[in-house]
Amino acid sequence: MVKGLQANWEPCSHTVSLDYLPLALACWKGVVAAGFNSGNIILLSSVSQVHMSALSRHTSLVKSLAFSSDGTYLVSGSNDKTIKFWDIQTGGVIRTFCGHTSRVCSVSISLDCTTIASGSDDGTIRLWDIWTGECCCIIKGHSVAINSVNFSPTNPQLLISASDNHTVQQWNINGYQIGPTIEGDNVASSLDETCFISWRGRMATVQNSSSGGVIAKLQAPTTYLEHCCFSSNGKFMAGTVDHTIYVWDITSSDPHPIRTLIGHMDYITSLTFSSSLISSSQDRSIKFWQIGPTSMDSVATNTESPLTAAPIKSVSLQANNGIAISSDSAGVVKTWDIFTGHCKTSFCTPAKKIEWGEAELVDGRLIFGWCSGRKIHIWDTKKGELLQTVDVRSHFLAMGLRISENGSKVYLLDDKSIRAWSIQTGGVAGEVRLEGEPLFNSLVVDGSRVWVHFKDLKIQGWDFGFTGSAPVPLSGSSLLSVPRSHLYFIDCTRVWNTEPSRVKNTVTGEEVFRLTGKYGKPTVAQWDGQYLIAGYDSGAVLVLDLNQVISQ
Repeated sequence: MVKGLQANWEPCSHTVSLDYLPLALACWKGVVAAGFNSGNIILLSSVSQVHMSALSRHTSLVKSLAFSSDGTYLVSGSNDKTIKFWDIQTGGVIRTFCGHTSRVCSVSISLDCTTIASGSDDGTIRLWDIWTGECCCIIKGHSVAINSVNFSPTNPQLLISASDNHTVQQWNINGYQIGPTIEGDNVASSLDETCFISWRGRMATVQNSSSGGVIAKLQAPTTYLEHCCFSSNGKFMAGTVDHTIYVWDITSSDPHPIRTLIGHMDYITSLTFSSSLISSSQDRSIKFWQIGPTSMDSVATNTESPLTAAPIKSVSLQANNGIAISSDSAGVVKTWDIFTGHCKTSFCTPAKKIEWGEAELVDGRLIFGWCSGRKIHIWDTKKGELLQTVDVRSHFLAMGLRISENGSKVYLLDDKSIRAWSIQTGGVAGEVRLEGEPLFNSLVVDGSRVWVHFKDLKIQGWDFGFTGSAPVPLSGSSLLSVPRSHLYFIDCTRVWNTEPSRVKNTVTGEEVFRLTGKYGKPTVAQWDGQYLIAGYDSGAVLVLDLNQVISQ
């Protein structure tokens, strides 16, 4: 296998921190509307995330928002039992619609901008004439709280709704039901109206809008789905479970989550697609998740440079699990399938301005550690929580970070020492003072044994596994057992050197391979004797099966 890897789902690129709890989102091209528990609505630029304006007329929290098809108007539904119709240009309310006897949970506006549909906890769907303000139809088919109501994106005469009695129904503009009743608690339509998705509990079903035929059945990995939406091209479906977002490719013959997006610290309150995926949460933030193209480039000197992303700060191989792991300076950790070259998962961590990073898959959990501001932070990406923060208390230059394979210790290499801390307690687990000058990122860890490679090409090793005593130096015979998990790149960090990077075995000094072209200057790399993984300042990640490359 010779593959260069670029994720097709990029991490959370922007986060907007807020003073109030955001409960509802709606998008139209470059404008994002967010409704809050304060009753206010703000308009944001989806490009710059700058506040454009604020709308303030509701007296209770805003539960639902919808833009008109041309982006000129906005409709909002609130717990104050009213629906408001806004002029985006002026920020003023054109009309307020009153009639529901309980909170308004969902609103939608018809394609021709003549009718508003609203669903309420009072068990009714009401259709309103926008320009006269009259309620022209009341639909009581569900008889219980309405969770969602959506006009067809292409036909102003049709709408679809879901309610607390676990039913999804389609209606015409006169309030008559069309087609069969479908099981589900919530529903959302694709932008082109070719399909819709209904969901209940962990299960979601994508169906053809015309025939009702099932296109895909999806299952959330844990607990129940709360919010779902389609991408603008109708290919992807995103759904939320607690504070995690899962993404499915519904065109796949075997739909399963292709991405897991982690970054929110609390329950997600709303989800919508624009040019990016946008989410709001009880952690009082709105996050923008970028979507980019897939690239799988062969190693060559004449290929185009990969798309710009954050510089790669760490890479590691776990060939037994069939994965490689990378982390970048923006705190994004990704796992890669070393056999197919595809990005399997992407995790957005709180890490910022990383000096060094390291990730390990431990008992199904991905543990990520990073060094920043003289502190080491350990993050559990699966749980989305901080496990430990360790104060390094050093003025020396950090030169490498490693996490043990069992997730028990974190090791830091600087220009004067190797130190270890317990991930469970944060306590010091050992320290060794170095007598030579180590190479950058030359720390190798295998269980409790640790080796470091020096600029004079010597290797020294220690065993940190003796509780209550100092690390024990390894003998000469033990040095021969250094895992081939790290390579020495001649001049790989000297960007002014135009020569290709020569990859050498750290133990024997034998040259193994030369990297040339756009992959000629990696910033970090590892090797397990067969697979080489390398990371670059461009954000690219390269995985090579050297057994195949060298034999060619």
